[in-house]
Amino acid sequence: MTDADRGADRALARLMPWLLLVHVLSYLDRANIGFAKNAFQASTGISEAAYALGAGIFSIGYALVEIPSNLMLRRFGARRWLSRIMVTWGLVSASLMFVRTDTQFYAVRFLLGITEAGFFPGVILYLTYWFSDARRARVNGLFYFGALLSFVFGGPLSGFLLDIDGTLGLHGWQWMFMVEGLLASCVGVLIWFKLTDRPDDAAWLPEPERRALSAAIAAEEHAKLAHGPAHALAALRDWRVLYLAATSRCWRRCANRSGRISG
Repeated sequence: MTDADRGADRALARLMPWLLLVHVLSYLDRANIGFAKNAFQASTGISEAAYALGAGIFSIGYALVEIPSNLMLRRFGARRWLSRIMVTWGLVSASLMFVRTDTQFYAVRFLLGITEAGFFPGVILYLTYWFSDARRARVNGLFYFGALLSFVFGGPLSGFLLDIDGTLGLHGWQWMFMVEGLLASCVGVLIWFKLTDRPDDAAWLPEPERRALSAAIAAEEHAKLAHGPAHALAALRDWRVLYLAATSRCWRRCANRSGRISG
C-alpha cells in the first residue's frame, strides 16, 4: 500500500463519520415537514393547497442558489462553507416553530431551500479534494448511506418529539422543528473544527502521507482540466452532464413520491 492510499484511508476514517451525520440531518430537516403535517395544519389552519405549495417551494429556492453556492464553496473552502450552510439552514428550519400563516410558511420554506442549497453537491465536490477517481464510487456510496440512516433514525426521533405535545406550552411539532433545526446548527459549528479543506492542510496526516495524497489528487485534477470542458457552458452541453442530471432528478422524484422527503 502506498503512502497516498494510507493517507486516503486515514482521511476516510476521520471525515466520513461527520459527513454522514450531516447528511442524516439534511434529510431529517427535509422530511420533518411531512411528519408534522397533521398536527401542524390542525394548529395553524393552513389548508391542504397552501401546505402543498409551501412544501414544494423549498425546491425553487434550492435550485436557484445551488450552483452559486457550490462556487462559493470552491472560493471560501469546504469547511467554512458547509459550516455556514448547516448553521443557517438549522436556524431557518427551527424557525418553522413560529409559523402561523400561509405567507409565513411559504417564506420560511423558500428561505430553507436557499440556505440548504449547495449542501449535497458541495459535499460531492469536497470529496474530490480528498479521494481519487478509483476510490470515489465507494466513498460516494458511503455518503449516500446517510439518507438510509435518516429514514431509520429520523422517524422515531420525530415521532418522539411529536408525542411530547404540550410540554412547556409547546406543540409537539414545535418541539420537532426546534430540536432538529438547532441540532443541525450545533453540528454545523462542530464541523468547523472537525473538517479540513484539503490534504495540504491536514496536520493530522503524517507528512509522507500528506505529501503523497496531495500529489496524487493534484495530478488527477491537472489531467481533468486538460481533457474536460473549458468553461461552464461547455460542461452544460456535455451529454454526460445532462445524463447525470436527468438520472439524479429521476431518483429525487422517486424519493419524493415515497413520502420520505419533501424537498
